[in-house]
Amino acid sequence: MPSFLPSQQAFSMSPTPLLNWESFTMGCIRFVLRESNMVSRYQKEFLELEKIGVGEFGSVYKCIKRLDGCVYAIKRSKRPLAGSADEQMALREVYAHAVLGHHPHVVRYYSAWAEDDHMIIQNEHCNGGSLQDVLLENVKTADYFKEPELKEILLQVSMGLKYIHASGLVHLDIKPSNIFICHKLMGPAGHEESDSEDDGFASSNVVYKIGDLGHVTSITNPQVEEGDCCFLAKEVLQEQYCYLPKADIFALALTIAVAAGCGPLPANDTMWHHIRQGNLPHIPQPLSRGFAELLELMIHPDPVRRPSAAALTKHSVLRPSLGKAAQLQRQLNVERFKTAMLERYRCSLFKTKRFAMNRGFRLLGLESVMDVLIKWLPWIESFPLQKVTAMVGCLITED
Repeated sequence: MPSFLPSQQAFSMSPTPLLNWESFTMGCIRFVLRESNMVSRYQKEFLELEKIGVGEFGSVYKCIKRLDGCVYAIKRSKRPLAGSADEQMALREVYAHAVLGHHPHVVRYYSAWAEDDHMIIQNEHCNGGSLQDVLLENVKTADYFKEPELKEILLQVSMGLKYIHASGLVHLDIKPSNIFICHKLMGPAGHEESDSEDDGFASSNVVYKIGDLGHVTSITNPQVEEGDCCFLAKEVLQEQYCYLPKADIFALALTIAVAAGCGPLPANDTMWHHIRQGNLPHIPQPLSRGFAELLELMIHPDPVRRPSAAALTKHSVLRPSLGKAAQLQRQLNVERFKTAMLERYRCSLFKTKRFAMNRGFRLLGLESVMDVLIKWLPWIESFPLQKVTAMVGCLITED
């Protein structure tokens, strides 16, 4: 069966521990593609339904696997890969998936093999297509994603980037055509069918996922293959690779701007440089001040100033509920503290009264004063303990 050497299913994926990018790629880089006269695995295992995409790498087909009846997206290179520049890009994607494992906001990978020198990659099928597909339809109707949807896209993709960056990798080609959409399906019992772990989007019917990992590289030992120049951060073009994760943040901000309706981005003119100076392209809809400022920060000329993906997943603009929860927790802590202090004050007053009575002290207007103290205790106890003790002490005189 056509395959990578030395295994006939060298890159089939099952739950696996995360691998080190450098050791994995160095171990696999010796693999070569070879031809085989055996029966095509693609034809044997899959029923092709339709072509759903064409890109730089090749074509993508919607297929049903005969064994399990599930739908997958099968990518097939459009020309022989062995010895070509495209071979490295194809291998990068396979290596990256193997290192990353499974995450709800990264398109899931299942297997890869070669047939007649053509690379074939079996991925998760996203039933909503790509973000670019939706945007092309939006242009026809002049209908764009509104701010709540834009925030959802930004937050979910940030969660995927957070995972990729935490794994020591960068994507380097974030753009609408590489963001995929999954609409959750309802099962027979009316429950949502999803293999995603609980990531805080249980109530959302749309999941956004990062795909096309052909430009992925290591943060610590980068071998950069530049992505789409329209979304490329200036420091990457200048081969300054110290802050590669922030290049993904830059591209994500421009992706959101395009989704908001800013139109096609420039590739190399004055406006291209204007954007790299920290200026958002014109967006034909009003955005809240906080959201607009966040997008501007994400394209700041200084990559150090841009927020990390981890910071974005907790940002108050994107997750105001986290801020409210933190505020409620602080209020709860204050109330607990007040309750504890009130209990201390009550104990202090009780001990003072008992001490005075046991020692035979005369409390000026004892009954009436104590009644007043007890009645107005909540107000009195707003004072520090020392002041309350001093107030009570002033009322006590030795007979």
